[in-house]
Amino acid sequence: MARDRVESGRGGRQQSVKNARKQSKGPFYAIAGVVVLVGVGSLVYLANNRGATVATLDPNLPPVQAVGYTLGNPDAPVEIIEFADFECPGCGQFANVTEPDLRKNLIETGRARFRFLDFPVNSGHVNSLTASLAAGCAHDQGKFWEMHDLIFQTQDRWSTPYTSNPRKVMNQLAEQLQLNMEQFGQCMDAKKYQANVKANADEATRVGVNSTPSFLVDGKIYVGGNYDQLKQAVDAAHAKLGAGAGATKAGATSAPDGARP
Repeated sequence: MARDRVESGRGGRQQSVKNARKQSKGPFYAIAGVVVLVGVGSLVYLANNRGATVATLDPNLPPVQAVGYTLGNPDAPVEIIEFADFECPGCGQFANVTEPDLRKNLIETGRARFRFLDFPVNSGHVNSLTASLAAGCAHDQGKFWEMHDLIFQTQDRWSTPYTSNPRKVMNQLAEQLQLNMEQFGQCMDAKKYQANVKANADEATRVGVNSTPSFLVDGKIYVGGNYDQLKQAVDAAHAKLGAGAGATKAGATSAPDGARP
């Protein structure tokens, strides 16, 4: 019996040694896994950052009018103005989740028109200007809103944490929209819309906007893009206008860069 107990003890010690060896390998494998992931991540980052082409604003830009890009019936009695940073995650959330309902229920029905103004408010969003320029250059070919939608849908491909060469992705999006790539490239190279971006950002500052996404409806600022809040704001604006200011003819039309009424 004593021998049995001794053998049992020896077996326990042997098993403990085996377990200790297994446990000692755990941290090694974990560290090795992290090293591999970091290495792969570095390779991906380097692959995406060859020929970096990050745009910067010219400080000596001539002043232009802040008009942005409009969507919907130009005769709609109420206007929703969005100030947004293309690289802002909250703006992406609004564009991808909330804005489709807003377009369907408020814009396409003629109750409101929508105006988008670029506001690259976060200095850490290094790639945001390139996105704004690409959207403007797509507008030259009548596809601002299509590019707007694609840019927000692909933030995880072109925003600052993922690449310092956002132009490459913007070119891919332009090709996806079947834009004239020579014209698009010339527009991007010239940074044609940078004065417009600055004007839109200055307008945001002028009206008191300091975060994105922010919205201006009937002179009041709404932060965050809550659908119910924006709908209530539109309804309240209609109520102020009176019963005669009902919905205009249904069927929204796009009018990028329409003049501010």
